[in-house]
Amino acid sequence: MKLTRISAARRLVIKVGSALVTNNGEGLDLAAIDEWARQIASLVQEGRQIILVSSGAIACGLQRLGWRKRPRAVHELQAAAAVGQMGLVRVYERAFARYDLHTAQVLLTHDDLADRKRYLNARSTLSTLLELGVVPIINENDTVVTDEIKFGDNDTLGALVANLVEADCLVILTDQQGLFTADPRKDPEATLISEARAGAQTLEAMAGGAGSELARGGMITKVIAAKRAARSGAHTVIASGRVRDVIVRLARGEALGTLLISETPPLTARKQWLADHLQLNGKLILDSGAIRALRQGSSLLPIGVVAVHGDFERGSAVACASADGQEIARGLVNYASSDSRRIARHASQEIEGILGYIDEPEIIHRDNLILS
Repeated sequence: MKLTRISAARRLVIKVGSALVTNNGEGLDLAAIDEWARQIASLVQEGRQIILVSSGAIACGLQRLGWRKRPRAVHELQAAAAVGQMGLVRVYERAFARYDLHTAQVLLTHDDLADRKRYLNARSTLSTLLELGVVPIINENDTVVTDEIKFGDNDTLGALVANLVEADCLVILTDQQGLFTADPRKDPEATLISEARAGAQTLEAMAGGAGSELARGGMITKVIAAKRAARSGAHTVIASGRVRDVIVRLARGEALGTLLISETPPLTARKQWLADHLQLNGKLILDSGAIRALRQGSSLLPIGVVAVHGDFERGSAVACASADGQEIARGLVNYASSDSRRIARHASQEIEGILGYIDEPEIIHRDNLILS
């Protein structure tokens, strides 16, 4: 069976876990990292865009510090992350440099993706890096987070990044073949699930409990991550990172591991989220020309905005209304209310001259806008 959903993917988020990165805690697995870099480089040469979400900072730090067990104290975990991140990023940079690829370190917390302004800033940065052919290496910023360092996992982070950049696919590489009907370490009758619908209620029961001493999640977090990724239309594959050429083979459509299918197209999912789940923080009054353009599928340009109501920040959800107050659309603004007022009724090429900077040529991009 060919995984055409994966072979057709142009933008992929690949997550590798601590057990793989550190060879089960023995230290950074340089050979494995070199192999992933080689495979990712071949996909980039095909014109695909790849983001790598890598665990391993804390595990690497534990090894460097000579700590045999993961400590419980948050300040010790943060110290281990700080030490380990230095080694981790250096190894990745060296591995990708062999293939003339630039990498970029991006450290995120869950708060970065919950706050709309920081969300859009992260999205813009990652999109720019991908367009430049750079491979972003993302990890949770374990040096500063608190609750996340105790209860978080990079499976969830991988899903949030997939949603952030509207990836076509999330690939979770682990030390297991995929998702089984039961824990294969305890049940010899367990069989591998080759394909299922992401979000199916039965999957979480099959996934079982927690992971290893190094990894905090286990299969259950991967199933939940797939459910999260599916909301923005991304399919998820859970597969063994120890299979030879696993990334390239998946990209070719070979059936490896478990495919968890999203049944919602990305744009539909994103716009449904905009419509149903955001409180509106302000209102933009549009002229008739802008209203016609929005209904034809265009972005909202500043020249079509005649008035700005409310006090809001960049990334806030606002209504777009006609002069008589009828809501036409709603979306996420690229400029705060103060700056929106200054550029209203002006052409996009005038933004930089007025504000001294330009984030985007649109006040609201069509991908962040839905008609009412």
